[in-house]
Amino acid sequence: MKKLILIATLGLSTPALAQEQAGDGLSLMERGAQILLEGLMREMEPALDDVQGWVEEFGPALRGLLDEVEDWSSYAAPEMLENGDIIIRRKHTEDKDQPAPDENGQIDL
Repeated sequence: MKKLILIATLGLSTPALAQEQAGDGLSLMERGAQILLEGLMREMEPALDDVQGWVEEFGPALRGLLDEVEDWSSYAAPEMLENGDIIIRRKHTEDKDQPAPDENGQIDL
């Protein structure tokens, strides 16, 4: 019975603890979240540096590719082959010189 009363008392006091203000005007929950995010940023910093190096290395090549391709909607999603090559296929489009069928599916020749 004493354990049940203790658990109930702790459960009721937890929201009150969360509302207490830390020294900089943040609640304890907000301060805890801030500390967690700062820790995550410190852990991610080396990976972000690697990404920045990759962008500096491959950025000009990607920019050139983007300038060469006029309409990305005419290409399928990139595929990686077993040997590691990456290919981007053109989508099969109907010949634009062919007349479009009418509502009955007939084409006037």
